[in-house]
Amino acid sequence: MTTFLQLHFLTAYPPSNLNRDDLGRPKTAIVGGTTRLRVSSQSLKRAWRTSAVFSEHLEGNVGTRTKEIGIQLFDRLVKGGVAEKRSKEVAQQIAGHFGKLQKDERDKPQNGLRSEQLFHFSPRELKVIDGLLERTIQGEVISGEDITASLKSEGGAADVALFGRMLASKDTKEDYTIEAAAQVAHAFSVQRVSIEDDFFTAVDDLNTGEGAGHMGVTEFSSGLFYGYVCVDEDLLIENLKGDKPLARATLHALVESLATVSPTGKQNSFASRAYCSYLLAERGSRQPRSLSVAFLAPVTDYSESGGSSGMLDNAVARLDDTRAKMDRAFGPCASSSAVMNVLAEKGTLEEVLRFTSEAVNG
Repeated sequence: MTTFLQLHFLTAYPPSNLNRDDLGRPKTAIVGGTTRLRVSSQSLKRAWRTSAVFSEHLEGNVGTRTKEIGIQLFDRLVKGGVAEKRSKEVAQQIAGHFGKLQKDERDKPQNGLRSEQLFHFSPRELKVIDGLLERTIQGEVISGEDITASLKSEGGAADVALFGRMLASKDTKEDYTIEAAAQVAHAFSVQRVSIEDDFFTAVDDLNTGEGAGHMGVTEFSSGLFYGYVCVDEDLLIENLKGDKPLARATLHALVESLATVSPTGKQNSFASRAYCSYLLAERGSRQPRSLSVAFLAPVTDYSESGGSSGMLDNAVARLDDTRAKMDRAFGPCASSSAVMNVLAEKGTLEEVLRFTSEAVNG
């Protein structure tokens, strides 16, 4: 029976542009017929997996996602004294094992070494590849069977196990494609929003004449965001080759980062760092469900009975009420849970972290 860990969180961001679209505007979504701010799941996962929190708790177990592996291999072999032609052949042989290589007509030694798609390498896989390079530098001939045999048994990194990876190559996709153990929703603001324009000028310190040295416009907004993550704990352990201590550390890093790490967009301009104000962790074997339906109608600063009650208060009340009604209608979704509500001074992050980690036994 599958065990699911569901995480619901509310995070308030001040004026910011956390996640931009192709025009540089904050991303939005229509929810319940009204415009909301949105932070994509890709942006959230990138911020979490590259954070100091992941580095601290998962040192040596965070992967590298790149198209450039062939170029890196070529440079290493050339520096090791292997002829350029041979270096390129071996680099293409190894890099091509993980996907199709780009064709480039320009006359440069590194051409034809960049992959067409990003591939997420685990540290163990990179270590094995390093060993293959060393054998090549020592004069050994590496075959395709050597590459397959060396890499096939290696497990994915913690972030690969959580967020998965896909390989399009029909020959090796079954060996290296990893189904994500974590499903991450796009976070969206619980209130209706509009995008504002910030007209700014930059002064030239050495120009004593009139006028600005530079003028521009940047767009921003602010909002209280609802986020949701669902983790298949059994699949996480399977992806990590049964390493339960690493699974516990991975869950710890995930929960701490989603509670404390902000997307990196325009941080130097807005310093929009924020911790979550509410965090609910649920564990059980029932079919998971988001609580996003609580925010189909936009939240306001005013209670339905009249008077000011605060947007965060109202959002938490909406979540709690929706969860209770869902449980009454369908039966309890979770067999256990832990809550941190900063405004109500209920629970702590440490308690939620303990809850998420202790259930992974062994």
